[in-house]
Amino acid sequence: MRETEDVIDSLVRDLKPVSRHALERRFALAILPALAVSLLLMLIVLGLRIDMAQALMLPVFWIKSAYNALLAIAAFAAVYRLSRPDGSEDRFFGIAAAIILALAVMAVIQLALSPAASYPVLVLGSSALHCPLLIFAFAMPILIANTWVLRGGAPSNLGITGFIAGIAAGASGAWVYSWFCTENGLPFVTLWYSLGILLTGAIGALLGPRLLRW
Repeated sequence: MRETEDVIDSLVRDLKPVSRHALERRFALAILPALAVSLLLMLIVLGLRIDMAQALMLPVFWIKSAYNALLAIAAFAAVYRLSRPDGSEDRFFGIAAAIILALAVMAVIQLALSPAASYPVLVLGSSALHCPLLIFAFAMPILIANTWVLRGGAPSNLGITGFIAGIAAGASGAWVYSWFCTENGLPFVTLWYSLGILLTGAIGALLGPRLLRW
């Protein structure tokens, strides 16, 4: 019995209490620099959209930016909750569905108010083939940061945690990409931006059970 107590004592002797806000600091130290790296990559590889001064006056530009930002914020909040053993996604999927539905409604309204001849531009634009891939590329630094943060936590539902971490990274990457993208069609954003975000989420779901195990 004494030997068992000695083993327990040796295991806990050097343990130190974890700071109350350690997880929040870990998020900040990882996500903010990763977002800065993604922005820097966008500026170096693509640059800001050439009509930025005019774009800032367009409601469509801000709707596109808000869609990605709100989805990223909702996903990061869920990732924070899921980083704990007793955490859950809470209402993330309902909130995400509401954000996507709101954009889809605005996309339908834009189509309804536009001539039929403009539909190909509004839906496909000129970058449908590479938009999701560029979003995925700019999401990678944030997905790596998310993975590092979660490896310091103790998530229990690894598949869901990885998926939502991927959504957070994908939405962040889409927000970064939106500062270059010249597409002004909300149907385009609904389809192709969402595809890039879901692609990153799928990668997160695939890697979560492998990389987040503890």
